[in-house]
Amino acid sequence: MSADVLVLNRNFYAIHITSWQRALSLVYLDHARVVDEEYRTYDFEDWRELSKLIQQHPAGFVHTPTFRIAIPEVIALRFYDKLPETEVKFTRRNIYEHYRYRCCYCGGRFSSQELNLEHVIPRSRGGRTDWANIVTACMACNLKKGDRLPEEARMQLLLKPSKPRWRGSASLIVRPHIKVRASWQRFVDTVYWNTELEE
Repeated sequence: MSADVLVLNRNFYAIHITSWQRALSLVYLDHARVVDEEYRTYDFEDWRELSKLIQQHPAGFVHTPTFRIAIPEVIALRFYDKLPETEVKFTRRNIYEHYRYRCCYCGGRFSSQELNLEHVIPRSRGGRTDWANIVTACMACNLKKGDRLPEEARMQLLLKPSKPRWRGSASLIVRPHIKVRASWQRFVDTVYWNTELEE
């Protein structure tokens, strides 16, 4: 069984996606409440009682020796009202996703195993490891460029180094392996309409 659960802050702003095990644990510990389509919230006991009346549930049920409980699709944290951090972390995954798994020199799309992180200005020449100097490159282009500047290697950058802009909670939804549930849509739509647009 695998079901992702949308996590909201206490102002009903989407901030995270978690596993059903973690979600039920947060509800059981009274750190979160289950949220339904009408924005009604339920603590663990209320949700357990309501689960008795639910015949079918999109996310399924967890069965224990004494009761069964529906897996929540959306939960809201009771004490957390902050928004997610506004900086995109400088991680390998975020770099690959920022450049959409493309080689910034030849433009080809590759798997993560076929891509390298490439210093536009080589480290040997004082190039830094940050958003302003790192791009993705396929193995062939990475080897061809070597320890030179792009112009020295007669290579042109098709995609210049850049720092991705934080897109609020919409960033949670764009990951390809995460399927957006119908029950999440109103919360995702809120993010869509309230997220600042890029110029």
